[in-house]
Amino acid sequence: MPLSRFNVLDLTRVRSGPLAVRQLADWGANVIKIEAPEAVDGSKGMGGERDGSDFQNTHRNKRSITLNLKRPEGRELFYALVAKADVVVENYRPDVKTRLGIDYENLRAANRRIVLASISGFGQSGPYAGRPGFDQIAQGMGGLMSVTGLPGQGPVRAGIPVADLSTGLYAGIGILIALLEREASGEGQWVHTSLLEAQIAMMDFQATRWLIDKERPGQAGNNHPTSIPTGLFRARDGILNLAGGGETMWRRICTTMELGDVVDRPEFGSEELRSKNRDALNAILQERFIQNTVSHWVDRLNAAGVPCGPVYGVDEMFGDPHVEALDMRLRVAHKRLGLLDLLRSPVSLSRGVRRARPTPERGEHTADVLNELGVTARQISALRAQNIV
Repeated sequence: MPLSRFNVLDLTRVRSGPLAVRQLADWGANVIKIEAPEAVDGSKGMGGERDGSDFQNTHRNKRSITLNLKRPEGRELFYALVAKADVVVENYRPDVKTRLGIDYENLRAANRRIVLASISGFGQSGPYAGRPGFDQIAQGMGGLMSVTGLPGQGPVRAGIPVADLSTGLYAGIGILIALLEREASGEGQWVHTSLLEAQIAMMDFQATRWLIDKERPGQAGNNHPTSIPTGLFRARDGILNLAGGGETMWRRICTTMELGDVVDRPEFGSEELRSKNRDALNAILQERFIQNTVSHWVDRLNAAGVPCGPVYGVDEMFGDPHVEALDMRLRVAHKRLGLLDLLRSPVSLSRGVRRARPTPERGEHTADVLNELGVTARQISALRAQNIV
């Protein structure tokens, strides 16, 4: 498989870290998920119930071992794994890895080619570095909640954990960059990002509106903040989603919707004027959209080259014939839970097949992985008796 030559040690929990690792696991990296022995930590841990849909989707394609990193014998085994690994990924608070003795300098001493990827809430330095991180806090401090929601509504959380997800993706990209650089230098390095940094980066054009233009973005609701007409409109049988910014799209919309008397009105003569007179323009469009069905407008506008579509619930999304053709499901066979449909990676390669293994049980592969290090069955039994594995 494309990444099968890489060995990854996964110390992560919850979402951002596991998602970063999953990008590698899905494409064949040998990922060893390291968890505390149940006798040491019997809680379900962070990330939800193990048998739950979220946990099963997040931790697929990995092997699991139990290892007590608070004991010197556990750390000794961990460093034996580090010596043969390419990547270690962790999302502890910045000081925890130092207390455990698994910071970058210690890892590099064991393996100069190792890439350590660290994910935190606020970064590895600065006045907030020691704070606990959580997606919703990053959404608020990173500016996303200030531009989400209806005008005047007040801050609104996005419906998915944007900060967690984007941090995992950025960390995955950083790991791949470090591995590519290692091919030239022969040296590993420390890659780190945070929920706050990733969320700020995801603000993208909204952030640069302030950085360059000193314009403070606000809430625009379902309207696009700068591209008009873009938004939601009610058709006879549901909601239509329209994205028609720019002069060409504006004229296509007017032609398709037979609004010839509107297209050249002075108050709509430029995108700036259409933005200024947004409410009046949206009222005209709404009056026309309500006269027919969503499918009628979707077919006509798409045929004219105007981006538009329905607004789906998740169940309707998976029922759409095009989504079915894209086949976004990853089917795995779990030995206890049976066949499960997970979400596949949205990336497709002309060569290279995605892996499809279920999320492992806690410690399912402990014996196998330790055997690969030369640890005997008798030694493993002794380690279990001491709650080291």
